Amino acid sequence: MSELVMKAEKLDASDELAAKRAEFVLDDVVYLDGNSLGALPVAVPGRVEDVVRRQWGELRIRSWTEGGWWTAPERIGDRIAPLVGAAAGQIVVGDSTSVNVFKALVGAVRLARPTDDGGPGRDEIVVDATTFPTDGYIAESAARMTGCTLRPVPPAEIPDALGGRTAAVLLNHVDYRTGRLHDLPSLTAAVHAAGAYVVWDLCHSAGALPVGLDEHGVDLAVGCTYKYLNGGPGSPAFLYVRADLQDRFDSPLPGWNSHAEPFGMRPGYEPAAGAVRGRVGTPDILSMLALEAALEVWDGVTVDAVRAKSLALTDFFLECVEEYVPGGRVACVTPRAHGERGSQVALRCPDAGDVMKRLIERGVVGDFRHPDVLRFGFTPLYVGFADVERAARVLAEVLA
Repeated sequence: MSELVMKAEKLDASDELAAKRAEFVLDDVVYLDGNSLGALPVAVPGRVEDVVRRQWGELRIRSWTEGGWWTAPERIGDRIAPLVGAAAGQIVVGDSTSVNVFKALVGAVRLARPTDDGGPGRDEIVVDATTFPTDGYIAESAARMTGCTLRPVPPAEIPDALGGRTAAVLLNHVDYRTGRLHDLPSLTAAVHAAGAYVVWDLCHSAGALPVGLDEHGVDLAVGCTYKYLNGGPGSPAFLYVRADLQDRFDSPLPGWNSHAEPFGMRPGYEPAAGAVRGRVGTPDILSMLALEAALEVWDGVTVDAVRAKSLALTDFFLECVEEYVPGGRVACVTPRAHGERGSQVALRCPDAGDVMKRLIERGVVGDFRHPDVLRFGFTPLYVGFADVERAARVLAEVLA
């Protein structure tokens, strides 16, 4: 038995989160793709069956009140809030991440220009130049719609790029390709010092590491729920609007669900108070209540404990890769410093697409990002240290 195998056994034996693995539907596969789609929590199928058979099948429309359907977006938002460092009443769940990015970014521009008369003023949107493509597409459209100039800037250069023309800044907390963790506190402070508003995309950090939205005064944030929050494919995203901004948040999608009197059916729009302003249309109840059931795996778990294990898992994976994989065959593009690392490891490999295909055939599931990146995501609630050792060992065998 190798030293790394014995080390994995010791680390698993002392892992305070090890019991959580039993709360997921998992087989013998080493699943390191939770940064794209989280594993299925065991509570979800039964809950979905109840929603379909009893709530929809028997109660039917009564479930909007008796089943709590109508209040689900805010209730589930409050369940997510502590996982991203937010107090209750600031997060609403619904729509896709892309739709919420649009709402947040246009809303941020409107916050920055409350009395905009078409003059010069704040007419620039700054976007993370390394962003996930959809965020960039939406930022470009939002800029055209609001009469702003779009300026892509690498996150490290953003403090020097801000000025009196900056209205809003859209940033990713973790780079989806490399796993680099950007400095949310200092970048948020820099945006505020310039008099602008910041929108953070938390898709690759929510449920993986502490975010501290309230602590750091973040204005608006969005995130998906199907990665580290395990809500299921296409599960609804969330929108955070800081409490003191909610009465000025002007959504570009004012649907009937965010009206002060949604059943008044008035021709004029009057926004509701609080996080409800982030709603648009009828909630997607089936996927939303599946998400609510999935979030039960967080009972008794702190994000700090998850972060500690995440760093230990990624450290151990890098140690195993360095020990097992032939020299020069892969290069790590994920920062080694804990303060700069999310919960994934990205390895550059010339034939990455073919390598990942062979890894999956051998029971190690990660993913590939064009042109040459192997991505491995580590979800501490169900990934163990023996999984990590096995993944690195199989990678070495595939590359040998």
